[in-house]
Amino acid sequence: MQNKDNNLPEENLESAETGNDTDITSENNDSTAEKAGSSSDLEAKTRELNDKYLRLYSEFDNYRKRTLKEKSEIIKTAGEEVFKAILPVIDDFERAVKANETVSDAASIKEGIQLIYNKLRSATQQKGLTAFESIGQTFDPDTMEAITHIPAANDEQKGKVIDEVEKGYRLGDKVIRFAKVVVAQ
Repeated sequence: MQNKDNNLPEENLESAETGNDTDITSENNDSTAEKAGSSSDLEAKTRELNDKYLRLYSEFDNYRKRTLKEKSEIIKTAGEEVFKAILPVIDDFERAVKANETVSDAASIKEGIQLIYNKLRSATQQKGLTAFESIGQTFDPDTMEAITHIPAANDEQKGKVIDEVEKGYRLGDKVIRFAKVVVAQ
């Protein structure tokens, strides 16, 4: 007998339907197995990436904590070198104070103070501290602070520093104290 819809004998139709079911079932089983294998692979990959992320995060956090600790230690001991250079000057001042209790000659006191001043200036210069000149210079707001203005004696003095109330200092190239000056207008 012929099936009008398929133009196949009924026997062939039944066997074709049965074969198709078997093929579909085996395809479903294969895709399910692939999905299960794929799913477990994805879960393993996810776990691996999460583990790497957590390790990297922990490593960065430890690095951050270590650098903060090192930075705080550096800040605590940053002045150590400067103080070591200044301690001999303090010792000299103490000796000068003791010696000046019995000295009546002002010239020797002046000489001792000048020696101590020179030693202190030398120690600070070795650490990079330098005073800069401002008298006679054109006023520079990047290195100077104008305390007051006075009338200029002539046009040549206008905008120039006439007097210095406090010296300005640089540590390396950085101004750490502005010179306090009087400017002519």
